[in-house]
Amino acid sequence: MSERIIMRTGEALVEGAEDYLAAEPEVVIGELDGPVGQALAHLVGDQVKGHSRVFALLNSDVQVRPATLMVSKVTVKDSKYTNILMGTVQAAIAHGVLDAVRAGDIPRNKVYDLGIIYSVWLDPVVTKIEALDHKALFEVHRAATAKVIRKALRNEPSIEWLLENQDKVEHYYHQQGVEGNL
Repeated sequence: MSERIIMRTGEALVEGAEDYLAAEPEVVIGELDGPVGQALAHLVGDQVKGHSRVFALLNSDVQVRPATLMVSKVTVKDSKYTNILMGTVQAAIAHGVLDAVRAGDIPRNKVYDLGIIYSVWLDPVVTKIEALDHKALFEVHRAATAKVIRKALRNEPSIEWLLENQDKVEHYYHQQGVEGNL
């Protein structure tokens, strides 16, 4: 029997060729009979206008395992954004979850016992891009999904790495503020 995964967290950044293609997910992963499962069930039942929570699907009627609930970080205001988020990005997240299972980052014997709450960021500017490259957007979000799950389940970065590198890592937007660029 595998070790219980009560709650793990992760954050990742994967950038694309254009700024608007970037993906920066945050996840909480854990057993469905624990706090993550309770939070997941609460989120499904407590929908909020502009921040709908939906499962990651390969396509309608094909939900992935582990159950993965997408929560938008951006207030969804128009149908074009909704279609991109609930189309290209939703499919990419679903594929990324399965990639994490295939890679062994999510133990195969735990796929029915775990839940993932996936906080997704999609740049609102995508609605203004005339020739949006959906393939590139898909690949970035798919890679970000696999990366964030891997980091969460491996507890990366480790506390040792964080303590060693604390003064070497600069927060991009903080630095922009310091330099007077915000």
